[in-house]
Formats: sequence, structure tokens, C-alpha cells
Amino acid sequence: MEDRPQYPIPTVGALVERGGLVLLVRTAKWRGRWGVPGGKVAWGEALEAALRREFWEEVGLGLSHIRFALVQEARFSPEFYKPTHMLLLNYFARAEGEVRPGEEILEWAWVEPEAGLAYPLNTFTRVLLERYLEEG
Repeated sequence: MEDRPQYPIPTVGALVERGGLVLLVRTAKWRGRWGVPGGKVAWGEALEAALRREFWEEVGLGLSHIRFALVQEARFSPEFYKPTHMLLLNYFARAEGEVRPGEEILEWAWVEPEAGLAYPLNTFTRVLLERYLEEG
């Protein structure tokens, strides 16, 4: 029996803003590319609860004004550290508190949204940031 899920893995992540800046993080899982905090949804866990948990675990931030942005499908992306089929449920939110990076975070930065496009973003974060800029 293969050691892989039979179905796509649901994940949550968010582009968060505070004071006109957005938070980007760099992790080894995305081969050093910049992205947004997030992770897997646990069995039986509500999506918003999963998002809040992942943000607390990864960057020590609370969230408010959470709103759904889009769904993206990551099918065996070469940017991800292993072959995985994920459904990326993306949100926009406001950050509360100060960043306290967890062990997965190599680097983090609050940036002007437009300036974020100059970062080496993973493909899915680039799409999310472009959507954020379109919606204003």
C-alpha cells in the first residue's frame, strides 16, 4: 500500500494585513519561496478554526475580519517539497498581535502589497496577492 493520501488534502492559508502592509513568510516546505502562513485542516475541524490554529502555531498571530478569497488546486507542484495534491482554501484577514515565528518559518516580512510581487513567491501566493490587489 502506498504511503500517500487517496484524496486531495484540504489546507487553509491567508494573506493578512496590518497598517497597509501584508505578511509574507519563507519556509523550507516551499523550497525557500515566499508564501503565506497556513496548513492542513484536521478531521472535523471548521475551516476558520483551522485557519486561526495554523496562524497561531506558525506565526503567533490572532486573526480578525476573515473573509474567503479563493480556492486553488496544487497538483504535484514542483515548488512544494514533496509530491502532494492539495486544495488551498485562501482567505484575507487582519492580523492581531506581534509575529512570533514558529520553527517552520525561515524568514518573515511585513511588506507593501505591490512590493510583495517582487519577492520570489510561490505560484499560489502570487495569485492570492494579485487577487488582493485587484479587490483593493
